[in-house]
Amino acid sequence: MRGFGLKNQKPDIRTILDLKDVVYDKNWFKKTRKNLAAYYMYRGVKRDKGLRFDITLFPIIMLGKELLKTKGHEHENKYGEMYKVLKGKAFFLMQKSKGKEILDVYAVMAEKGDYIIIPSDYGHITINRAKEELKTGNWSSEKTKSNYSLYEKMRGGCYYYTINGWIRNKNYKKVPKLRFEKPLKKIPSNLEFLKKVGVAETPRQNKA
Repeated sequence: MRGFGLKNQKPDIRTILDLKDVVYDKNWFKKTRKNLAAYYMYRGVKRDKGLRFDITLFPIIMLGKELLKTKGHEHENKYGEMYKVLKGKAFFLMQKSKGKEILDVYAVMAEKGDYIIIPSDYGHITINRAKEELKTGNWSSEKTKSNYSLYEKMRGGCYYYTINGWIRNKNYKKVPKLRFEKPLKKIPSNLEFLKKVGVAETPRQNKA
């Protein structure tokens, strides 16, 4: 936390109960009695010329058979986003949808120091893929608006990451085979693309 001034900021806390509509292991959720904090979101840690830097902290917990994840959201006003893994290891699951149909889906496996680009027309989920704390930072436009409705309606993303590996979410009508892309090892030289609407200006990872 040093260097980010988090001790002086109060986080938004997403609890396990907040994730009730998107968890894979429904039987576990029915039995759990503890509404633990799932992750902590520090918003606006830094600001720079229309961009905002947030930090998210993930504790070491499981969602039953599923690994800890964010709720998942789309950017309704079509701005891209860039993440950096500050500590730990993560999967970033990206999906492009049209109603209940998934047009494209891929995952990026990342670790400390890696950068991940979220295309402006993709929804995304962050998953803690290791038994250690995960800490991520993300740059986005101040104008970015998150929409969680699809993930709530479809009970999560089109794939769940569990102790048994990736499992397809059958609530979606059509889901392509999951593919993988590599993270960026260096930050893009210019973050102006985050201020623009539309995928055409958004850099992408390389295919794995």
